[in-house]
Amino acid sequence: MDNRIRSVCDLMVPVVREMAGLHEYDGTVQDLSPDGVRRGLDALARARRDGEPLADPQDEAHLTVFEDALHVQFGELELHRRDPYVHLSNLELTAYDREYAPQEERAAARRRHLAQWPDAVDAAIASLDRVSAVVAAALLRAVQGLAAGLDPAEGAETRSALAAHQRLVAHVARVAETGDPDPRLGGAALARLMGSQEGVEVDLSALAATAERERERLSGLLEEACRAYDPKRTTAELVPELLADHPDADGVVPEAARLADEVIAFTRERSLVPYTDGECLVGPAPASRRWSSAMMTWAAPYEADAPSWYHITPPQPDWPEREREEWLTIFSRTSLPAITVHEVAPGHFAHGRALRHAPTDVRRALHSLSFCEGWAHYAEEMCLEEGFREGDPRFAIGVALEALVRVTRLTCAIGLHTGAMDVAEATERFVCDARLARAAAASEARRGTFDAAYGRYTWGKLELMRLRERARKEWGSGYSLAGFHSALLALGSPPLGLLERALAGGPSARAGQ
Repeated sequence: MDNRIRSVCDLMVPVVREMAGLHEYDGTVQDLSPDGVRRGLDALARARRDGEPLADPQDEAHLTVFEDALHVQFGELELHRRDPYVHLSNLELTAYDREYAPQEERAAARRRHLAQWPDAVDAAIASLDRVSAVVAAALLRAVQGLAAGLDPAEGAETRSALAAHQRLVAHVARVAETGDPDPRLGGAALARLMGSQEGVEVDLSALAATAERERERLSGLLEEACRAYDPKRTTAELVPELLADHPDADGVVPEAARLADEVIAFTRERSLVPYTDGECLVGPAPASRRWSSAMMTWAAPYEADAPSWYHITPPQPDWPEREREEWLTIFSRTSLPAITVHEVAPGHFAHGRALRHAPTDVRRALHSLSFCEGWAHYAEEMCLEEGFREGDPRFAIGVALEALVRVTRLTCAIGLHTGAMDVAEATERFVCDARLARAAAASEARRGTFDAAYGRYTWGKLELMRLRERARKEWGSGYSLAGFHSALLALGSPPLGLLERALAGGPSARAGQ
């Protein structure tokens, strides 16, 4: 691998180990101490100074965006000092659960990783001196969940790791009680963070206005679908009733598994994406990842093929009954089909299959999250347009509701980090604009405090929709949805500022394949 690409990966160890499948990093924790981060940034700068430009201009631009973004993340904004999730990901052990290698090999890597927990925790505590109380409280459950399944009886190494884990839990709990109450990055920092990751300049005011226009469009889509479902009742009357129709806690995963089969079959039948091979399994999320209601862990590009996992987070048995019931509305029979399109096909699972065919290291290893999440979110409305569950307005209602959650994330991320709103006000926006139950709304608002760029879903979707319209106009009679998607996914997971390569050469282009 090119030394410049390697220096980028060295600053993204947990991400490239799991999302790209670079298992030479197995059993390794990234040094996220203040000195370790400085050394990593110095190595990044040296590799960039001494390295040669990549042969493909698209790949060179893609790599440069990642080099710049890491400098912003760790150098300018020093997010390792204010974001426990960076350290949580560094300690995470669940990546070794997937069957990408023989069990003995994965178990040995996991033991090596676990043995480094004490040093990694010391580095985390040394770095985390700017964490707000709000962020610490939002992530405390996830930090506690890191140790789920670790048994002191396994030996001294595990006991040492558990003792280190308790030091981290105590540190985060203490910050949750006594830390700075203000979680804001600030508007300039948020714009810098978002723009550097995608190779564009970001105007937060313009983006906030775009979000409001999209919210209005989606509200109209919701109203129209509700009239189609029951013209005699209002949206306000229908939505709570539809959200209350959901499986029980034990039934969420089996229902999601049935839906996964359905969306994969539809995607294959319509040839919506170039690849829908492989196996997608469905199961409950690991304890450390229960801050998210659903997520995909795919068979990564550098791995031997293995099952991907669609993880679902049912409510936990120890939650209060009211909170359990509210959480289950996320998985209503109106919402869960759209969630499964997003996570499975033609969303993340199908994207993961395409990444395994990406032609270069840059495209296999370095993934823009705004493209990843934008693609999966785009897939929801695209499937509606293509006739998935045609004749059942509930799917359109579900697509609109899910999209209203995502556009509210964009609005609230900007509001939370510019100081225009606090967590309570963001919670109200999710209740009113996205029609979430209060427990789910509060979870979404809390996530915005530590995942400052989680407006990426709507941002990415809108950029893809704009590019699709350009393809229709520029390709003329040669345009097809399958051709557009093939050209787009051949770029891997490009930063949003680099999407235009998909249009180069017209409808026969495959962007380097």
